[in-house]
Amino acid sequence: MGTCRTSNNDCRGLSRSDPALLKGDGITHSAGSPHVDQIYHLASPASPPNYMYNPIKTLKTNTIGTLNMLGLAKRVSARLLLASTSEVYGDPEVHPQNEGYWGHVNPIGPRACYDEGKRAAETMCYAYMKQEGVEVRVARIFNTFGPRMHMNDGRVVSNFILQALQGEPLTVYGSGSQTRAFQYVSDLVNGLVALMNSNVSSPVNLGNPEEHTILEFAQLIKNLVGSRSEIQFLSEAQDDPQKRKPDIRKAKLMLGWEPVVPLEEGLNKAIHYFRKELEYQANNQYIPKPKPARIKKGRTRHN
Repeated sequence: MGTCRTSNNDCRGLSRSDPALLKGDGITHSAGSPHVDQIYHLASPASPPNYMYNPIKTLKTNTIGTLNMLGLAKRVSARLLLASTSEVYGDPEVHPQNEGYWGHVNPIGPRACYDEGKRAAETMCYAYMKQEGVEVRVARIFNTFGPRMHMNDGRVVSNFILQALQGEPLTVYGSGSQTRAFQYVSDLVNGLVALMNSNVSSPVNLGNPEEHTILEFAQLIKNLVGSRSEIQFLSEAQDDPQKRKPDIRKAKLMLGWEPVVPLEEGLNKAIHYFRKELEYQANNQYIPKPKPARIKKGRTRHN
């Protein structure tokens, strides 16, 4: 008998003797089985502090990891969906960003391990499609949030919510005029499933076109939490994109997909989850803190 609890997985009350587990109602076979016909490749560090801390591991995950998944897809004749990123557009000179835009990326900057790793992963997917006949789908995912996201991963949503709940200053890098567009996690999941089951082999943006400045976003979270936290302005991070907004006309037309969860509704769900986590962790003598502003020589960005 036992239970488990981690910062991003909730299985309280789940016993090792649970009949459902004993009957094998969970994962029952290896991904290497010929019965696999769809592979969702989402493996990669995605938080700036994490991939700046270990850029080599990030590059290996996005290159060697993708190569391994493509090899598996070829071997078992499965379709592979790559979770790529809006970061392939870098600090864009085209706004909003459509799938035909090649991007504006610093290949040797502090973010390059992630940005270029994903660009290389996309290239490998299409090389395998053309040379080996592997079916691929590529989702360029824009900023996403929701319950169960890591509370201390250093990204803007988790940072702002955690800071507001704990009465700490909300840290904004630069003037706060940078823009982002945030989608709720269930919208993203629906988009990924729609893309996987479609006939669209070219890249597709999955994101919410509702654009806000970082400062507006900080004020919104502060108000939703009911916090008296101040907003603290810090020096701007290197290579921080000034604008980020997806053009989702392709997803609408070819997948019949668009986000449906209003921003405030999604944020309230995330705030509720964070508040419950803080209560639980306080009882267990653990309170997460936002990641430090500086990781090695880089800084976190408004992801």
